[in-house]
Amino acid sequence: MPVRTENEKCINGRVVAVQGPVVDVKFDKADNVPNIFSVIHTKTIDKEDVVLEVAEHLPGNIARCISINSTINIQRDEKAVVTGDSIEIPIGEALYGRIINMLGEPIDKKGDIKTLEKLPIRKKEMGSQVKKEKAERRSFEVFETGIKIIDLLFPVIKGSKTGILGGAALGKSILTLEIIQHIVKRYQGSCVFTGVGERIREGNELYFELLKHDVLSKTMMVFGQMNEPPGARFGVAMTGITMAESIQRKNQDVLLFVDNIFRFVQAGAEISTLLGRVPSETGYQPTLISEASEFHERIRSSEDVGGSVTSFEAVYVPADDLTDPAVVAIFSFLDSIMVLSREKIQLGLYPAIDPLLSSCANLDVDIVGHRHFRVAQEVIRMLQRYEELRRIVLVIGIDELSAADRILYERARKLQNFLTQPFFVAEAYTGKKGEYVTRDQTLEGCEMIISGRLDQKSEGELYLIGGVTSR
Repeated sequence: MPVRTENEKCINGRVVAVQGPVVDVKFDKADNVPNIFSVIHTKTIDKEDVVLEVAEHLPGNIARCISINSTINIQRDEKAVVTGDSIEIPIGEALYGRIINMLGEPIDKKGDIKTLEKLPIRKKEMGSQVKKEKAERRSFEVFETGIKIIDLLFPVIKGSKTGILGGAALGKSILTLEIIQHIVKRYQGSCVFTGVGERIREGNELYFELLKHDVLSKTMMVFGQMNEPPGARFGVAMTGITMAESIQRKNQDVLLFVDNIFRFVQAGAEISTLLGRVPSETGYQPTLISEASEFHERIRSSEDVGGSVTSFEAVYVPADDLTDPAVVAIFSFLDSIMVLSREKIQLGLYPAIDPLLSSCANLDVDIVGHRHFRVAQEVIRMLQRYEELRRIVLVIGIDELSAADRILYERARKLQNFLTQPFFVAEAYTGKKGEYVTRDQTLEGCEMIISGRLDQKSEGELYLIGGVTSR
């Protein structure tokens, strides 16, 4: 936390109102009112420290603040001290394997974080930059995740943003955890996990899962869980991207995992309501797009420092409604959208990604090559035709299909089963050992099914397996 030096005048105010997590602090003079996002400290009756962040300026020299911790037992006229410009968090190697909160304080009971370097979590507007020199042809580096359906239909490019969309209990967290386990272990890269408004239990499970798979030493974690005030749940996303930027500054590539970015928008809506702002027609905060962009525009490759930030964001979809305004606002910033389907879960197809509802801007012949692009397009075509035939089969039965349609129908079902996979992090649930499947193995398996070389195999033999052979 930034602290003023001795020769700086410490500005004091006093608490005049507390309404839930909203605290009004009055100052003697207009010049003493701190800037937006400045930090103010006050105390409860029990002398517990409460951190406030300035959100608005009101008439009468009043700063309306959002509390980062609980405001229970704050007294009227309690002294409030302005201690710095904005919230700063520690950065550096000392954060690997540690868990911090939005304020940069350790919450893993492993002692203080020994680092002197700090960064503010709020960033000034970056503005637009237009380069006069002719841009060089961009080269794309594809990350192999080892998950068949992702590598085939949703290739991950360094510096891209991937969203995992789904309602409750569709496996967003499990899929995120599996991607961490695969990519961090394979590429020996750095990873930042940001828990935004999710359950404490999930954070606990994540920690021990990373420890078990020996990737904790390359992972930084920050949590603002659902039991915390909206100020903490909103600000923790900024803390997470600041940690990722601190690694990027050292010319390193970093993977940023956010679970769940919808909770960030939801916390912003709560704060907006508490501040008395009139909601937009959709019911969300009027600043929805600007808040989503403030976070997402910081996820980018940087030529100045050389490193890149590649993000995977779980997006909770309320009531499985993909037209929800917050969900639409989020996925407008994403390069790949993987939609998890409740229907796939009911059929036992894991991961439950629906290829026909999902999309990926990176599935391009210039990025993945001719062979990959051709196989992916054929897989999507077969699955689309299968969906049409499935409805017909429900009415008239499979025997009424033409010979060509019946062959396509059966091969599409095999493709659907082949794109399932046993996860390392779900071994306890499936009873099957997790498998890492290379992109070449995935393409080869799909080609064998499409060409009919696996017609002699049953659907069941291709369910929850890794690679495939013709034997």
